[in-house]
Amino acid sequence: MLGALLLLAFAAGRCAADVGDFTPCLQFFYRSWPPKGLAGTPICQRYYNQHHFATLYSRPRRSPWFSAYLYSVPTGKRPSASWKFEPQLAYPGADGNMVPFPPGPPDQNVVESQAVDLDYINSTYSRGHLNPSLHHQRYQARSATFTLTNVVPQKVGSNDGPWELLEQNVNKTLAAYCLGKAYMVTGVIPYRGDEHWLKNHRVAVPEYLWSTYCCPNYNHSLPNWLSNTFPTYAAIGRNDPNSTEEIVPVNKTAKKQYRGYDVRRMSLETLEMYLKDRFNTVVSVFYEQCVGSD
Repeated sequence: MLGALLLLAFAAGRCAADVGDFTPCLQFFYRSWPPKGLAGTPICQRYYNQHHFATLYSRPRRSPWFSAYLYSVPTGKRPSASWKFEPQLAYPGADGNMVPFPPGPPDQNVVESQAVDLDYINSTYSRGHLNPSLHHQRYQARSATFTLTNVVPQKVGSNDGPWELLEQNVNKTLAAYCLGKAYMVTGVIPYRGDEHWLKNHRVAVPEYLWSTYCCPNYNHSLPNWLSNTFPTYAAIGRNDPNSTEEIVPVNKTAKKQYRGYDVRRMSLETLEMYLKDRFNTVVSVFYEQCVGSD
């Protein structure tokens, strides 16, 4: 099995630009302009020789800072969770296509370079997609979201509760009113103090998740309750029920299993204000705040 992995990893001449450079996948960013202000390893997420989205990955945290993708109206059933990894993170010059984890213990280079299934097994966290399968139409694009470089440790109360509802509402809103391309960026906010980790101190746990979209061409006949949701809209969700409420207040009347995992909708400007405060640097998600036509 290791021999097969190495053959995949060193398949000739495929990859160098898929890690460390967003150039091959700038189509996933509004005006080909990746978010500014966050440092990490760019990954052009490739599956079956096609780029499906982009991720800014943190090697020290073994988890992504954000994933960026183009929304498309979903069809069909959710693919089965066949989890994948990125050989190019483990082997310089490796093939850029993500591949499923093989049976048995993972290769040690893979373990050292990124999260693996064992990190999540028997933990108190689920695998939380930043780029969700729900926001894609084609089966391959939906399957490509099941790579561990696209997920973070997310509490089930968030992943199956308010955050899932946010993803569904964004899906309905964009499907109904976005007339052109919708550029999505979803990321994480770390704890202000010491990092929090999964059980084995390998994968960092975020305190919050955030998401925003840019749809410069949209139907201006919006209902009143969606009047402030175009061309951009954003949200921050709690991933820790014990966090303070300065960013996202807690709904004390929510069902017990979802209490403390609330999501707060907000403007792009407000989101960037919170990102600046937590990262101590200016973070700009979209070129010129997504003003103008695409």
